[in-house]
Amino acid sequence: MDRRIFLKNGAMALVTLGLSPSFLRRTALAMELPRAARGKTLIVLFQRGAADALNVLVPFGDRDYYAARPQLAIGAPARANGAGGAIDLDGFFGLHPSLASFKPLWDRGMLAPIHAVGSPSATRSHFDAQDYMETGTPDQKGTTDGWLNRYLAVQGTCEACAVSDSGKTVPFRAVSMTTQTPRILEGPSPVVAMNSISEFSIRSTGGDAERRLEALYRTGSADLIHGSGSDMFEALKVLRSANPQQYTAAANVQYPRSQFGQRLLQIAQLIKSNVGLEVAFADVGGWDTHVNQGAAQGQLANRLSDFSESISALVTDLGDRMEDVVILTCSEFGRTVRQNGTGGTDHGHAGAMFVIGGSLGASQKVFGTWPGLAREQLYEGRDLALTTDFRAVFSEVTSRHLGADQLARLFPGYAGNRKNWLGVLKG
Repeated sequence: MDRRIFLKNGAMALVTLGLSPSFLRRTALAMELPRAARGKTLIVLFQRGAADALNVLVPFGDRDYYAARPQLAIGAPARANGAGGAIDLDGFFGLHPSLASFKPLWDRGMLAPIHAVGSPSATRSHFDAQDYMETGTPDQKGTTDGWLNRYLAVQGTCEACAVSDSGKTVPFRAVSMTTQTPRILEGPSPVVAMNSISEFSIRSTGGDAERRLEALYRTGSADLIHGSGSDMFEALKVLRSANPQQYTAAANVQYPRSQFGQRLLQIAQLIKSNVGLEVAFADVGGWDTHVNQGAAQGQLANRLSDFSESISALVTDLGDRMEDVVILTCSEFGRTVRQNGTGGTDHGHAGAMFVIGGSLGASQKVFGTWPGLAREQLYEGRDLALTTDFRAVFSEVTSRHLGADQLARLFPGYAGNRKNWLGVLKG
């Protein structure tokens, strides 16, 4: 179809980078937003920039923690006023005070913190470490697809697209709330990537539409507009039916107005709309705290407030649907045990994760093996040592929650097995 004719007659553009022409055709054939049977959903949230695990999941019971961080350490849970102190979990570990909205989840047995977890790779490069975690193949730069896309391909049917009760294909099996398809979802299986649901269909005219389509050309997605024009417009009709203005969160639920908070709101919308969402992804930056990190207050504290309040709103909004939902948080690596000379921390090694859901295997337990923070216990004499490979967590969650049964294909080269699982989810 001639591009200028499309621009002249179309007056709107599809702005999403995770769609293939075949996906658009399948979506158009549905002619209406199909409703899938209620199933399991995995939500992966990536903290880009290397979150400081030691001030997120605070080891206040380890005296070496305070020796290494005279200004940055979070105080032990206060016995009196509680100001600035960690939120006690088990007498040894606590949450940063800005994670207060996580405490009710802990009390309900819906929060599983994991310490000393991450990639066995020694890299301190953000780019490489994120790539290894998203592909599931540490130190293997040749991997072309992400581990979540491999899950979709290995476990999928009907050309890796879910099917509704009516037999129609479900276009929203995997959704990434990002500008472009993230590395973790790259691969042959169809994936939707978008800034927001409303950007599926943008009513625009003239130069604005042309600029948007030119952007598609620049990103190598020109094939999106070279298919059937009628298919494109029918697809737009389908996608517009999930307009976020039509959605109202559960009573008394207030999502933060941040980009991250609003993206989690839209994930909730897709789940509650029964569109067949099986895998959702969102990321949030700002965790690279080399300078002026702060302790109980400051840069990191502000980031943690938005992070936890957004997740807490999502959990509350979903209500009893959380029995079918697992939220997995991760970051590419942790940060140095010792604070640096500019009031921050530098690139480290092991980090922390949270698994959140209504079907956890054990309540009120901090998972993992604590390696200690004495100098002789540190990785390369400076970092929290790794005791849990991230693939042990990813494989357990994917298997026990989503039913993945070909884990060797999801994580090629990983020698770990079920004995390495932590028992975060019910077996």
